Amino acid sequence: MNAHAGFVPHHALVTAPSAAPARWMLVLHGIFGSGANWRTFVRRLAESQAEGAPRPWGFILVDLRAHGMSQSPPAPHTVAAAAEDLLRLGDQLGLDVRGVMGHSFGGKVALVYLERRLDELERVFLLDSDPSPREASAGASESASVLELLRAIPQPIASREVFLEAVRSAGFSRGIAEWLAMNVRREGDGFRIRLDLDIMSDLLADYSARDLWHVLEAPPKPSGAAREERRGHVVLGGRSTAIAPASRERFEALAARAPWLSVHVLPGAGHWLHADDPDGLFEVLRAAL
Repeated sequence: MNAHAGFVPHHALVTAPSAAPARWMLVLHGIFGSGANWRTFVRRLAESQAEGAPRPWGFILVDLRAHGMSQSPPAPHTVAAAAEDLLRLGDQLGLDVRGVMGHSFGGKVALVYLERRLDELERVFLLDSDPSPREASAGASESASVLELLRAIPQPIASREVFLEAVRSAGFSRGIAEWLAMNVRREGDGFRIRLDLDIMSDLLADYSARDLWHVLEAPPKPSGAAREERRGHVVLGGRSTAIAPASRERFEALAARAPWLSVHVLPGAGHWLHADDPDGLFEVLRAAL
């Protein structure tokens, strides 16, 4: 019996048309998002692997538990459970998963996944993701504010435009409103939010409580191929408020003493790196792969 039998998240494979992948990377979105948020960017990254790459990467866009099309997962709803979902996905796919990339909430899931597969992963990317407990991070209240807003919107919703106006009226940008609207679906009686907000609350509470710096700062020494191959990259938005100043300093100090880890800052980007500076992020990732 498969040790990881159980819930498997929805996913999509992204590859270059002319290059069969030799290894694969999981791509993990942030809270309230889905794998589709990264489809356009990752397709470009995959196509950059087509020419001359000796071991080209393929990418696995994951809808994390209770997001996108990965609905009705069993409890507990925790960061660790989301990482366990990825282990089951890898078993099911039978692909050689050698990397993980996580944005924001997905970054903490990526760290737990790294901890589970320390001897096997070759590339790890944290994209504007703070390993600190939520209380210690900057901009900590935004996700909680989004959750509160979504709970307050009466359902069914008359139209997508009504949803967008409700989000904008609460003080969020048009970009955030459009992103959240990806979770709004037409049903028989109107439009409804496809997220289980109770599960979102559980995931956010666990995310907020977790301190995962130990995965980066004091990992067991890898063995086998991972000892030579592993490279970690932290990419931060210069204008992002999601990373506490103390965490930025901690990343830089760690990179100074850990040769396997690099820190990159995109000066003009906020938290949404792939939207704020897609070319800058692409160049960092392409070079790192």
